[in-house]
Amino acid sequence: MKKYIKLLIILTSVLILSALITGLLIYCGVIHFNNPSEKRYPIRGVDVSAYQGEVDWEILSEQGISFAFIKATEGSSFVDRKFADNYDGAMKTGLRIGAYHFFSYDSSGENQAKNFISVVPKDDKLLPPVIDLEFYGDKEKNLPAKTKTQQELAALIAALEEHYGKKPIIYATEKSYRLYVAGAFVENDIWIRNVFTKPTLSDGREWTFWQYTNRERLQGYSGVEKFIDMNVFNGTKEDFEKYFD
Repeated sequence: MKKYIKLLIILTSVLILSALITGLLIYCGVIHFNNPSEKRYPIRGVDVSAYQGEVDWEILSEQGISFAFIKATEGSSFVDRKFADNYDGAMKTGLRIGAYHFFSYDSSGENQAKNFISVVPKDDKLLPPVIDLEFYGDKEKNLPAKTKTQQELAALIAALEEHYGKKPIIYATEKSYRLYVAGAFVENDIWIRNVFTKPTLSDGREWTFWQYTNRERLQGYSGVEKFIDMNVFNGTKEDFEKYFD
């Protein structure tokens, strides 16, 4: 009996140790929950903000990526302090570049559009503007009203489309998508976040971009954030070129 108890203790210890090691490797970005097939999703890219600090875009662009979305603004007045540097550096590479705006539930869509437009140049080479719709602060516990959110989101979308001549892309978590986007904004492409499994949109729509991990490690940046977000485009290289023509 003692022999079996000892064996059980050893097996349990091994399982616990294995779980701890696996958790540590995931935390450190060595392994990821998601590992999309490069054959199925050959077009990959990053999204960055001031958290990545100084970015050497020449180095970053040579690591198997085709596009980059750069944080520009947030709400009605915030401007990412590294946007100008990131924009100038990224535009000198062969990457396709886009800019994104972090949506505020506390500001009007009109004022948020003015903020973004005041910062992001109007350039036909840019990817469509992105509206990042996720939760911050206590918003996930105290959900903003759906009608009001959709109203301000629609105003922001309309203003950006009118200015840039391109339909904005909506970035969302699966929860924010389900609550505020599903069944609406059908003309806007979706960039969905799911760092654990392949995403499924609640209304059956296809996604265009998928943020599959927020814990990749690449060379070429030196900010307080040691990791970088990775994304894939839902299509071939040919689809990617045609999509933005």
